[in-house]
Amino acid sequence: MVEDSTAAARVVRLLRERGQTLATAESLTGGLLSGAVTAVPGSSAAYVGGLVTYATELKQRLLDVPAEVIASEGVVSAGCAVAMARGAAHRTGADWALATTGVAGPDLQEGKAAGTVFVGLVGPGVETHRRLALDGDRQDVRAGTVVAALDMLGEVLLSANTTGS
Repeated sequence: MVEDSTAAARVVRLLRERGQTLATAESLTGGLLSGAVTAVPGSSAAYVGGLVTYATELKQRLLDVPAEVIASEGVVSAGCAVAMARGAAHRTGADWALATTGVAGPDLQEGKAAGTVFVGLVGPGVETHRRLALDGDRQDVRAGTVVAALDMLGEVLLSANTTGS
């Protein structure tokens, strides 16, 4: 897991430099994303916490994912990922929130193949998502999701529009 610890270290460093905070909302990663972030020394200055909402009901109850999004798009969708991130930011007061939802496999979910993943990102002036198509077994998909999510946030933080200055 050298890759995700490097990505996590970069995210923690960038957040600390900006005086900003991060929260996470996870489904298929089941806490791996928050684990990668909190493995970085000094992460407590930037990471406020996260929610693991594996069950659809918890996505709705704890993260305020609208029933309409789940009914129209499903839980493995861009809309759900962004709504999860929005809910995590709202619940925690964090500046940034990352959310992961998808199919770790091996079975289909909502007609979507294993490795179909959506990462949601919400922050100052940003509300976006990324669709991933990952290969491998459950562990590969989950680990790849963590790296992709952290890389996504790192890229956004490095962009000139989010310096917070």
